[in-house]
Amino acid sequence: MRNRINQWLQIKRYNWRNIDIFLIVIVLLLTFISSYVISMVNPSISMKRQLVGIVGGLIIIAIFTLIDYHDICMYIPIIYIITTLMAAATKLSPLGDDNNTNSYRWLDLKIISFQPSEVCKIVLILTLAVFFAKRRENLQSFKNFFLATAITIVPTGFILIQSDLSSSVVMLVILVMMLACSGIGHRILGPVAAVVVPVIGFLFWYIQQPNQLLLRGYQLERIMGWLHPEDKELGVMYQQNNSVLSIASGKLYGKLLEGNEAVRNYTSVDVTESDFIWSPISEEFGFVGCMVILLLLSVIVIKCFIAAKNAKDYMGMMIAVGIGSMFYFQTFFNIGVATSLLPNTGLPLPFLSNGLTSLIGNMMAIGILINIGIQPNRGSNLDFK
Repeated sequence: MRNRINQWLQIKRYNWRNIDIFLIVIVLLLTFISSYVISMVNPSISMKRQLVGIVGGLIIIAIFTLIDYHDICMYIPIIYIITTLMAAATKLSPLGDDNNTNSYRWLDLKIISFQPSEVCKIVLILTLAVFFAKRRENLQSFKNFFLATAITIVPTGFILIQSDLSSSVVMLVILVMMLACSGIGHRILGPVAAVVVPVIGFLFWYIQQPNQLLLRGYQLERIMGWLHPEDKELGVMYQQNNSVLSIASGKLYGKLLEGNEAVRNYTSVDVTESDFIWSPISEEFGFVGCMVILLLLSVIVIKCFIAAKNAKDYMGMMIAVGIGSMFYFQTFFNIGVATSLLPNTGLPLPFLSNGLTSLIGNMMAIGILINIGIQPNRGSNLDFK
């Protein structure tokens, strides 16, 4: 009984005046757009099923809004180990499932199948935030840099062996952004950048060599096809070329009001309900609709960094930076692939692509972000209660 009273008092002490209703409205609007587009491009995924997912997403937001992120972070070492083991199990255990994609990114628990990589991103953000917060007073050392890198590399390595290069890159980007905002200092990051940048340049040259060993055949073909589309067969860039044609055919206002009479070019694009959902969105809503959706996604990212600026403590600031970085780069990568600005790779568009695990991860992030915003004044710079 006493615990329940304490939990209720903790909820009441939140600064509910700061709850970001506008952020929730934007998320709902994007998920409704997603539900309509997904049910249209893939009739087997009913609108009813999508609405159930939206309700579930709102429940997840509510749960993580009410739970103090400090309480979650107290158990983050255990959560980090569990999610890392789940990422490893997709490739190294019988529970791994390729979902007919030749890429073992799913865990099949019979009752439910999900992608651990989507949860690993959120857990990595929380883990790095706790790590930096505990070492804030003595952060400027190469030891802390290498420890933070090791924390990131372990789950990233297991995700990479799933042939999930795009999620691995996102996790590395999260590390870079959180390092840049951590206060670790240019004396550490400067020498590291002086080494890392040439290494990246060398690796980019190396993967183009005939006997390279880093990338699988299809991954190399996608990159080479993107770099030299005029020298490759049509099959290599087929999906992205059709995606660009679909986007262009939407013109200014799209085909939504033209009904079923208009020919839809996105029918020639694969996985339009997930990795290439930007194609049907562009064709249905046109340039104007795309700009509105991009504006909504941009507002979410901006609100993440505003939450970071206004956070009551250092750890909350770091979590908000990590969430904002994740949303921004996933949006950039997904739309970049759909428009052929980047090599073809599978990465969901936040709040729009179909996928239960992706939806859960996004809603968890929004709930944590709102909780950061409604934290009471603690009267100190403490990062744990």
